[in-house]
Amino acid sequence: MTDISLDRSRHLPPVTVDRAPALVAGCALLGGFLAIAQLVDLRQAALFAVGALLGVALYHGSFGFTGGWRRMVVERRGRGIRAQMLMIGVAAVAMIPLISAGSLGGQPLVGALAPVGVSVLVGAALFGLGMQLGGGCGSGTLFTVGGGSARMLVTLAFFIVGALIGTAHLPWWLTLPSFGTIDLVRQLGTGAAILATLAGLGLVSLLTALVEQRAHGDVEREPAPSRRAWTWVLYGPWPLIGAGLLMALLNIATLLLAGHPWSVTFGFGLWGAKAAQVAGVPVADWAFWNWPGPQTALNSSVLTDVTSVMNFGIILGAASAASLTGKFAPKAKIPLGSVLAAAIGGLLMGYGARLSFGCNIGALFSGIASGSLHGWLWFAAAFVGSLAGIWMRPLFGLEGLARK
Repeated sequence: MTDISLDRSRHLPPVTVDRAPALVAGCALLGGFLAIAQLVDLRQAALFAVGALLGVALYHGSFGFTGGWRRMVVERRGRGIRAQMLMIGVAAVAMIPLISAGSLGGQPLVGALAPVGVSVLVGAALFGLGMQLGGGCGSGTLFTVGGGSARMLVTLAFFIVGALIGTAHLPWWLTLPSFGTIDLVRQLGTGAAILATLAGLGLVSLLTALVEQRAHGDVEREPAPSRRAWTWVLYGPWPLIGAGLLMALLNIATLLLAGHPWSVTFGFGLWGAKAAQVAGVPVADWAFWNWPGPQTALNSSVLTDVTSVMNFGIILGAASAASLTGKFAPKAKIPLGSVLAAAIGGLLMGYGARLSFGCNIGALFSGIASGSLHGWLWFAAAFVGSLAGIWMRPLFGLEGLARK
């Protein structure tokens, strides 16, 4: 009897599904897939489905860069960062050779490559600061919005505004000093680029383990599943490593389907530009929106934009996961300080992401996994900015570093 009660105590109770939100999210996913397949094509619909799976993985794994970095700084626990490094490494092993090949089955493949310069340095630092105030990174903002967070709706709204402002200013930032795009494959060759990338990721993981061992005397392990049998697959929570591995595979799938890796924040700038056009702002005259890619996106439906379609999928996938777990619970009452931090954080993230050619996904995850040196610069600068953000969080009534 004692053994049975102890076994029960370590498992979460059965879930109560939020039926109405689950039905709405499920219908939106099915309807969205069919509509995109009809209005665009089946490949675009498949990318919408990939986005939905990413939303499920992000939600069930609570896989955000923001919390993992903050936990390393505040608690000296690096399990989250090590899961991130593993995710990037698995993706890199497949993506670097694919991108190096240039195409597969007639589908051109390009990496998330960008210049190494002042723009990335400043933009990533601003992003790191903003994500600690906003409470989420690029992907984290999307999946928490899908999970019903009213606060993160504020972050997302100002994220979009910041991204739009960033498109207005980016041409000037690009006039500042830069080393240009540094592709490790071109510099070292495919095999050496993979080895160098894995060595860098392994070094980061080792450093977090050493810091954690020194602070606590041990290294935190993945906890055992908290639901009976395999019900955790449907209801969560998922192990961080499991969620990260699935996201690595889904990023590889994105590369194969779209011809480029997963990204998030270009969609925010596009949504802001389209809204600004409706309000009468002549964004079509801005230099950024006259570049070939952005111009095409601005003049087309958002359903033809890969990033936007995947973002919609992430939100709906997370909403489905939250609803099936019985945790879709929007909260309208948010402290003023928290709202202010969300607004400032969103603006900084949007602006910083545009300057640095992406966020934790487009620049860090996809950039490093593509063999682009700018991804490593982004990582370092964003982490420094994140330190400042963690220190500032208590000014807005949020948990952070204790300041004496």
